[in-house]
Amino acid sequence: MTQSSPDVAAAPPLSSPKERRRLREAKSLSEEQVAMAVGVTRAASSSARTEPTTSSTRPKAAVKQTARPATPTTVAWLSKPVTSAKPPSRPPTPAAVTGSSAMAPTEPGTAPDLPGTHVSGASGASEGPDEATAPAVEAAAAASESAEAAAAAAEAAAVEDFDALYKHCAVALFRQTFLLTGRRSRSQESVARAFVLAWDRWPEVVADRDPVGWVRAAAYEYAMSPWHRLRRTHRELDPPPAEPGARALLDALLDLPPSYRRTLLLYDGVGLGLPETAAETEASTPATASRLMNARAAVAERLPELAEPSSPAEQSALLHQQLGALAEAQTPDSLPSPDVIRTDSEHRAQLWTKAVISFAVLLVAATLFTLATAPTRYEPPESPAQQVEGVPPRSGPQKLTPQDLDLRQQLRGELVQGPARLLPHPG
Repeated sequence: MTQSSPDVAAAPPLSSPKERRRLREAKSLSEEQVAMAVGVTRAASSSARTEPTTSSTRPKAAVKQTARPATPTTVAWLSKPVTSAKPPSRPPTPAAVTGSSAMAPTEPGTAPDLPGTHVSGASGASEGPDEATAPAVEAAAAASESAEAAAAAAEAAAVEDFDALYKHCAVALFRQTFLLTGRRSRSQESVARAFVLAWDRWPEVVADRDPVGWVRAAAYEYAMSPWHRLRRTHRELDPPPAEPGARALLDALLDLPPSYRRTLLLYDGVGLGLPETAAETEASTPATASRLMNARAAVAERLPELAEPSSPAEQSALLHQQLGALAEAQTPDSLPSPDVIRTDSEHRAQLWTKAVISFAVLLVAATLFTLATAPTRYEPPESPAQQVEGVPPRSGPQKLTPQDLDLRQQLRGELVQGPARLLPHPG
């Protein structure tokens, strides 16, 4: 059975190889799927990479028809060549392709509509590249989501812990710093700055064995800083308490040296032990004990009721009671909320980061400008001319007079034409 060239030429022309490759990749088809859908072997499909010949380029000769069904002569859908493939023993039937009907001729300039699902043929089913990489993509997305969820949970736990710490000791720290400074505004500012620093260094605060002590030490250090003396608003004390005993106790505390005042407040007011007080004040235990005894003696001179107890324990208990009553009478006007503290801390961190980056950029710019404008070699400066008195002017030899010229001429002539010089002989 033969077929003439007009029958072959009547086959609809295919699109360009580039367009066919784009359509194959858009359908996510493998090489086996394309070969089975078109009705050719995998090797034949992969080796067909040129445009099909037409009646205008092929000679009009008889072409033998094979036993395969009539399909387009050449297909160039594949992007990779296949070196070896076994042809099927029989041509695939339309029932072998699931999800699509039998192949039909398409309009000129278009490609046949191939199925987008998996193909099950004589050689077995195969999956496209998207289906093969789907588990890896899903695993990466799940890992990313789990990491984000863990980070969000850790941040929420940190915020909750910080808020609990703030609500637990903010008011107490305000009262303690008031006993140290006697100024309400500085006490509120000291507590706020201490918690701002704590949120900025929250991992360090959480790892500390006593987070309350960490914040208390930061508040005490800021409240007792000597730089506050330069601020006009912190030079004057607040109005003293109306009760005479509380007023006398506050005056006695404020008259103590800062180290004595802090030691007395930590030991008799807060109730820390002597080693803990020494560690927080950064002093040795003997030095802390000496400061405590001197502070008690100085306060007892101002308050006679403190000198009545016979033992140091009774004196410490009485002083603890009076300091507690004085602190309880002080209530903060307006302490900021934990949200404001955390926002202020983050804002300060951003400002410091921008300042450091700006300084680095300015330093680099100044260095580059210096390198561009600096001279490459040293040129000594020229000293300006100055008039010096008492020194004769610099001059050359005097001008010869006519007599000097005659004498020089005469000497020259005698040296040349004069008598021979007498040479001495040894005697």
